[in-house]
Amino acid sequence: MGINPIARLMAQEAKAAGLKLGIQIYSLRGFPVDVALDHTKNLGFEEVEFFSGMFPLTASDEEIQKMVQKVKGLGLRISAHGVNGFSKDAEANRKVFEFAKKAGVKNISAAPTPDSMDSLNELVKEYDIRIAIHNHGPSDRFNKVVDVLRAIEGRDPRIGACADLGHFIRSGEKPVDVIRALAGRLYGVHLKDFAEMKESTRGVILGQGHLDCAAVFDAMIQAKFPADGALSLEYEENPKDPIEDIRQCVATAKSAMTKAKG
Repeated sequence: MGINPIARLMAQEAKAAGLKLGIQIYSLRGFPVDVALDHTKNLGFEEVEFFSGMFPLTASDEEIQKMVQKVKGLGLRISAHGVNGFSKDAEANRKVFEFAKKAGVKNISAAPTPDSMDSLNELVKEYDIRIAIHNHGPSDRFNKVVDVLRAIEGRDPRIGACADLGHFIRSGEKPVDVIRALAGRLYGVHLKDFAEMKESTRGVILGQGHLDCAAVFDAMIQAKFPADGALSLEYEENPKDPIEDIRQCVATAKSAMTKAKG
């Protein structure tokens, strides 16, 4: 079987820019997981960020290894898992880290409560797995970038951010400014675009709203985004038939990667 030419070109461009493009598989939630993974490969992604709807935290050891081998067999890497909630229940928090360890997941996209932070601070040290706090727009605890910065201040450096650029747009913040502010603690990025910089708006193809992908990639390179971080396209529109829309998003990101110089 020949190498997917789209995947090969993506790999060349991403290598040149020091970035690898993955997908938050929630974008493909209208498909069974095996079909979604095949689409992930065929669309030219190199990595996959799972969510519990397709890779449950309650999976058995056998189920975890089966999924790991499926992903590996497709030539993909599991970049992250989330978004997962955390609370003051330290044992429940530990179970998420145990799952991540078994699945070889380096980054956990997270929605932690304030009373979970002491527990998470110890768990990232014990497991050497990152927590990446995910923002979710104006009604969320983590609305502005300053909210994330306050949460991670004084914490272990493995506690950082998963910057959902679309939700930051909804919060009225510029994606490039967000990335610069989070430099050194940025472990995940959700590439997402919205038509307007306000709470109630609609998702659009990358670059058709307020997301300048080339500027975003430049900022990520300048911020020294880690090679084992999770750069994930997340497209939430048209869940029953998103493939062509996602293909357009990939083309936009691919073009931007060729221009990114850092």
